[in-house]
Amino acid sequence: MRTIRLLMSLVLATPVAAQWQMQTSNTTADLRGIHNVGNGVAWASGTNGTVLRTEDGGYVWQTCAIPPGAEKLDFRGIQAFDANTAIVMSSGKGDLSRLYKTTDGCHTWKLIFTNPDKDGFWDALMYEEDDDTIFILGDPVHGKFRLFSQQGENSKFGDNWNGYPISAIPGQAAFAASNSLLVYNLGEGMFSFITGGSKSEIIHEEHGLDVKKGLFSEWSRSSLPFASGDSSGAFSVAARPYEKSEGDKRHAVVVGGDYQQPDATAQTAAYSDDWGYKWSPSQTPPHGYRSSVAYDEKLKTWITVGPNGTDISSDDGKNWRAIHPNAALHEPPDADRNWNAISLPYVVGPKGRIGKLDESALK
Repeated sequence: MRTIRLLMSLVLATPVAAQWQMQTSNTTADLRGIHNVGNGVAWASGTNGTVLRTEDGGYVWQTCAIPPGAEKLDFRGIQAFDANTAIVMSSGKGDLSRLYKTTDGCHTWKLIFTNPDKDGFWDALMYEEDDDTIFILGDPVHGKFRLFSQQGENSKFGDNWNGYPISAIPGQAAFAASNSLLVYNLGEGMFSFITGGSKSEIIHEEHGLDVKKGLFSEWSRSSLPFASGDSSGAFSVAARPYEKSEGDKRHAVVVGGDYQQPDATAQTAAYSDDWGYKWSPSQTPPHGYRSSVAYDEKLKTWITVGPNGTDISSDDGKNWRAIHPNAALHEPPDADRNWNAISLPYVVGPKGRIGKLDESALK
């Protein structure tokens, strides 16, 4: 038994030689938005109204036209549909939070929605294809989280999804770090989102047909095991595709920490195997604050990134291990760090950093 424990500790402590392949973005903007559409098409976004697009798997990243009046906006979320169509979300106080859309490959843009709350701040953008619905999550205003939605292109954005406002305690917030606060089809409803600050929670939209209630939609809340604080909590959530062979299990992971203490390893990840209702802290956590997490279905591997490095998990978030650049392959010494957001196989970060995962290195 002692030998087995020693071998396990060596496996968990040994870094994996694998890395992100650095790409040329031709920008110095800080990038936080990234969405891989597939078939070689991906879009990225960031500060100073920056939007980028590739149609060839990242070989060339094209600089898009800046949306009108957006030269100083911080585009922290982007949702693309194909090579020509995308929506991009800026984050800022009041009307600095906006949503633009392009349908001609980012040659021109149209402003389609502006934050109506003068004290509001948008944090995340998500499109739910099955119901043709756009969701925008914002920080609390007057003690309530702001959730805007538009179902169908011809409808208007509304802020009253099911008639029940989502209360927030003082200091509770959402972090606009990587546009990965929202996830759909995790709980017993359409979507869920995570919070941080004074209290980290996952909040599920629940709906169904009940004998007494009839058709209903409401909210349920589960605590997340992250430290509280102005700069601490849950920052990113992702769910693994459901597999019938696992019965009632569905795996999900939340990462976070304290962005002002990026090297602190305590309370940086949690996992769930019951559709996101009960959460446990990772037994071997990532080695620092993490702002984004994603699941690689082909490799059966979770990947999480942050300012001080990259970690992977092959046991659904229970244990994490670092990956580092391979000097023998002439990989840059900082290829594992300074990242903000993932949409596999791409990762983006400050000063125009874009990487692409070398999947063969993780096998």
